[in-house]
Amino acid sequence: MAKWWVTDMQQQVIDECVQLHGGYGYMNEYLVCRMFTDSRVQRIYGGTNEIMKEVISRSL
Repeated sequence: MAKWWVTDMQQQVIDECVQLHGGYGYMNEYLVCRMFTDSRVQRIYGGTNEIMKEVISRSL
């Protein structure tokens, strides 16, 4: 449950940061772009968030 919640929250925060930085949020030279790509990958590691939702729902 923690993996799903943390990665989902991370994606929301980083998405806001990319919006705040505008076009710079899509240039690899800036930290916010690298953080955005890392946060997308985090949602896949250890099972996608969609699979995590199914596993959590079964355990409840």
